[in-house]
Amino acid sequence: MASSPTVLMRLVASAYSIAQKAGTIVRRVIAEGDLGIIEKTCATDLQTKADRLVQASICSSLARKFPKLTIIGEEDLPPEDVDQELIEDGQWEEILKQPCPSQYSAIKEEDLVVWVDPLDGTKEYTEGLLDNVTVLIGIAYEGKAIAGVINQPYYNYQAGPDAVLGRTIWGVLGLGAFGFQLKEVPTGKHIITTTRSHNSQLVTDCVTAMNPDDVLRVGGAGNKIIQLIEGKASAYVFASPGCKKWDTCAPEVILHAVGGKLTDIHGNALQYNKEVKHMNSAGVLATLRNYDYYASRVPQSIKNALVP
Repeated sequence: MASSPTVLMRLVASAYSIAQKAGTIVRRVIAEGDLGIIEKTCATDLQTKADRLVQASICSSLARKFPKLTIIGEEDLPPEDVDQELIEDGQWEEILKQPCPSQYSAIKEEDLVVWVDPLDGTKEYTEGLLDNVTVLIGIAYEGKAIAGVINQPYYNYQAGPDAVLGRTIWGVLGLGAFGFQLKEVPTGKHIITTTRSHNSQLVTDCVTAMNPDDVLRVGGAGNKIIQLIEGKASAYVFASPGCKKWDTCAPEVILHAVGGKLTDIHGNALQYNKEVKHMNSAGVLATLRNYDYYASRVPQSIKNALVP
């Protein structure tokens, strides 16, 4: 008789279903026409009705099923009773059929930290750049990102009015990453993906130092990692303290599960334990291949400016 699924695989299977529900909510908010935009700290730091509803949906759905989890979400929302229609209690059966990597088979619920970005690429969402938008649910154990789910609510949206919208990518370290076709940038091409709405002199100087053939300026950390694994970009370079743990936790897992690497600008692994500061204050450097080439080109002046 097959053993029952481990805590980790049950959590990933639930997160998959919850992320799909989140994608539906994101699309519904736009369809209803009222984004409910508020500025948080500045004109590029926005929150919409979709951010609020999705975070309530994800955090409440997870907390009901896994009450001992630590869940850290981007939005600072007051505790309130969540509408039952926002709750998702399903689990993706295909994930439950997968074997749990042995090093994670004995993990307890209370050992896990979940980092939630309900809408990564909010500014782009408000501007109609819908392919930039992702929903991110990252799962960490002992400070390390080990499992993640990324939903793209508007994947395929340019394929016409009858297109089926949305897809969900998921991964577990030691098992793999699923829901996409892995591709690589042609050998010798250096295509950098970087921020669209949080540019600075540091960012520009670091990107220039890579001597790129092309630079893609897009929104969303989740979106940028997808560009790496689908062969659209060879490195994600963000020499700025603007990115947070909920931006990188889930995408890092997907990248690492297929042999890529994500660190800060100094080459340090990011930490995801519940006490850690939320800001990735030393920036982000990520590649699918040839990490050392890009890391070697980061100017010392930029490293000096970005303190871990």
